Amino acid sequence: MFPSLLLNSVLSIAQLINPDANFIKLKNQLQHYGFQVNIAIPPDNSLPEQQTDFQRRRLRKPYGLFNAAEKSIWINPIVFELGIGNSVLIHETVHAAQFCQGNGSLQALKLDIEPIKQAQPYFKRYRDSHYQTLEKEAYTVQTQSNSYELALALLNKYCQKNLVNRLLKEAFNFRLFQNL
Repeated sequence: MFPSLLLNSVLSIAQLINPDANFIKLKNQLQHYGFQVNIAIPPDNSLPEQQTDFQRRRLRKPYGLFNAAEKSIWINPIVFELGIGNSVLIHETVHAAQFCQGNGSLQALKLDIEPIKQAQPYFKRYRDSHYQTLEKEAYTVQTQSNSYELALALLNKYCQKNLVNRLLKEAFNFRLFQNL
């Protein structure tokens, strides 16, 4: 009885985590630029300070998490059951583009678009204006009708140059090493 219950539980969980083609393409592109994408409950990291009326939300695990120190993205598996897997990955992809723009630290992209009114409470809860700006951009892109295309374009725009620079540096170091 126990083995069949365990097998059924594993199969049920596997069926819940069934991302669509856009999710997979975006995940692959993030990995191409050196980001590690984890489909797992995000670890306990110190989140930016939020206003007190939002403190109770911090008891729950976030849907997604970008860790700049490890160049990793965590996607909580619950998002697939909720049907918001793409939105969460798009949000974290904007943070990856911000990371590339800042050459290893998050820097605003200074986008020319505004967030929808319903998204404002989600980024205005941050006390620090820098985090508020970063989250504003992520929620703005996430809520656009062309969010997938926009996130992919931002990722390519800001991370492509970092990839090229890294490859050139590695090639230069290799040639320098060869000459020794």
